[in-house]
Amino acid sequence: MNVSPTVWLLTVAGLCVLIAVDFFIGRKPHDVSIKEAGVWTAVWVVLAALFGVGLLVFGGGGPGGEFFAGYITEKSLSVDNLFVFVLIMAKFAVPSQYQQRVLMVGVLVALVLRAGFIAAGAAIISTFSWVFYLFGAFLIWTAWKLIQDARKGGHDEEFEENKLLKSIERRFGVADRYHGTKLWIEENGRRVMTPMLVVMLAIGMTDVLFALDSIPAIYGLTQDPYIVFTANAFALMGLRQLYFLIGGLLKRLVHLSYGLSVILGFIGVKLVLHALHESGVHVPEIGIPFSLAFIVLVLAVTTATSLWAARKQDQERDGDGDRDQGREEERSPGPGV
Repeated sequence: MNVSPTVWLLTVAGLCVLIAVDFFIGRKPHDVSIKEAGVWTAVWVVLAALFGVGLLVFGGGGPGGEFFAGYITEKSLSVDNLFVFVLIMAKFAVPSQYQQRVLMVGVLVALVLRAGFIAAGAAIISTFSWVFYLFGAFLIWTAWKLIQDARKGGHDEEFEENKLLKSIERRFGVADRYHGTKLWIEENGRRVMTPMLVVMLAIGMTDVLFALDSIPAIYGLTQDPYIVFTANAFALMGLRQLYFLIGGLLKRLVHLSYGLSVILGFIGVKLVLHALHESGVHVPEIGIPFSLAFIVLVLAVTTATSLWAARKQDQERDGDGDRDQGREEERSPGPGV
């Protein structure tokens, strides 16, 4: 699309207002209820849908379809990223009333990082068309890595601090407990970090890795920087509320990584075909309507099979528990013995 600087400015200003409202609402540390998380998750989804409809009306079916395909893909990748957030929260034993503050900062850092990656990606694509080969190969490799991690039960592992984070902790020192939402305190005459700041840094560093996956993925669906930026922004906004809404459901989405690997592999192939087409090779290109339908279908099947598998595991666990209880009753002496 031919987006004027005025539209860009209004869009960024509108998103900043929405982010400010979100921060204002969640400024006071508290335990987020399921009702609160559900209401605000629905609000963010509706806002994204309205924006997509606006693109359909004023930009046409192409931009609108690209936005919805990009939004759904980025939202799905964000849900998978919540697994890592859960591990980080558990690793640093973040009190429940402070978790939303950590996520608020994490989302803001992610937005800034992705804006930088989007700008860099747009500049590279406009200069080097062969970069689509690299993006496609990277996404196919990421898809394979997701499958390998899923087979190893990667989401069940404990979060490990990287060398950079450990070096920062050694350099500045870390307090032995949380001090509300404070990031720095004076301890024995020395200014040290609080665990709150450490966990925020951990979230921010993982955001960099998440952007490396998500930006090539959405550029495989659209090369319009405006659509790439807005799809990412709407996918990230509401992620904090989604964390509390589906926190218990995350462990039941046992096949999500497989579904995402299929989607990333599909987009990787789409990018390679596009690169070949740009190089003058006559190959079929995959259109947005097919891409959108494929992504939605894979996510629907993945969610259904995940919930079915989780329900089956619960039934087997309940059955084993009933059998164990029956054996205990058989071994226990009767009354009067």
